[in-house]
Amino acid sequence: MRFHHSYRMLAGLVLGVTLGVFAHVAFGDAPALRQFVRLVTEPAGQIFLRLLFVLVLPLIVSALALGVSGLGDLRALGRIGLKTLAYTVVVSSIAVMIGVAMVNALQPGRGLSPELRTRLLAQATAVPAPARSSGATGVDFVVGLVPNNIVAAMAGGDMLAVMVFALLLGGGIAATRTEYARRLEEMLQGLYEVTMRLLEMVIRLAPLGVACLTFTLTARLGYDILRQLGAYVLTVVLALAIHQFVVYSVSVAWLGGMSPVVFFRGVRDAMLTAFSTASSNATLPTALAVAERELKLPSHVSRFVLTVGSTANQNGTALFEGVTVLFLAQFYGVTLTLAQQVTVVFICILGGIGTAGVPAGSLPVVAMILGMVGIPVEGIGMILGVDRLLDMCRTTLNVTGDLAAAVVVARGEPAPPAHPLPEA
Repeated sequence: MRFHHSYRMLAGLVLGVTLGVFAHVAFGDAPALRQFVRLVTEPAGQIFLRLLFVLVLPLIVSALALGVSGLGDLRALGRIGLKTLAYTVVVSSIAVMIGVAMVNALQPGRGLSPELRTRLLAQATAVPAPARSSGATGVDFVVGLVPNNIVAAMAGGDMLAVMVFALLLGGGIAATRTEYARRLEEMLQGLYEVTMRLLEMVIRLAPLGVACLTFTLTARLGYDILRQLGAYVLTVVLALAIHQFVVYSVSVAWLGGMSPVVFFRGVRDAMLTAFSTASSNATLPTALAVAERELKLPSHVSRFVLTVGSTANQNGTALFEGVTVLFLAQFYGVTLTLAQQVTVVFICILGGIGTAGVPAGSLPVVAMILGMVGIPVEGIGMILGVDRLLDMCRTTLNVTGDLAAAVVVARGEPAPPAHPLPEA
């Protein structure tokens, strides 16, 4: 069902681009076309984007808190839990930095004339970033990460503070082993499931939203958008391939003590399942079987690491979010400072925890980051149209990363004690 829906989103992209290019060629800057865009397609696209934005807060708070609480009490988990957490943070950071480096090196969003980009920016809409003092130091930034009023942070759109609160909430739930804490966890799970149901309903409107957003862009830009879109897809796939075959090969060989050839030969079934289903959660049974049957990993390690990884070790999702944000910044000519790019990296790492295994769950996170750094969100319509292929690719990376993490964590772990057979 989701596969067919993805084709409908692709159809919306093709329809919007085709009609937009035709309108641009046939009518140019005619007043009638400007009125149609201003009164019909642009408002329809904005409504779709607002529906995504309204789900950001409940999704971030519930998913991120549940992702952290799902790790369990790290003191009780001991060495396996700490190794898994450390590996996840380090490798996710590398993934995002690879994506950022690729965008800065290849510049896929460049190419529009300055005049056209200025006009596009003037006509676009961005969610304002929370006000921060221009003279704020690095220390001020770190202090500002911790909210003194979470309600005010939510109302003011200070999403970094909200994410830090969600991390603290998840850690508190994991450390508090009481009945009431479990009820709070169940309430967050309910909020998460309701939010995901609403997100599923919004995504059903995506073909129409994509068509309206891309028509608005191409009616103003013409066919130049196709060159940028192709460069974006190429950049994402190339960055994913580098992380898949370079970073994972190094990690399993150096940290896991396993030949990369043996590793990739063993995980083929899981990679194919991930690519075809585009779902980390749906691939989990295959990944568990592969880890024990092909990679010969201890079951107590592979079951823990792969279960946690399907919800918290999403390198491909983090990389995708970073590339998308910086690509759209280049596309609209928004210059991001080094500090802003570091902020994007930080949020993408957390987003890899908070949106794991969720169909289209990264879209509200991407939209949130765009608003935080002042990038118009209309460009997300282009991304939605090609998201199916990229989702399949990044899910394959996510699942492979979970298996690589299991190899690394399993190294040096003693086998669980065997239960003695009863005497005859």
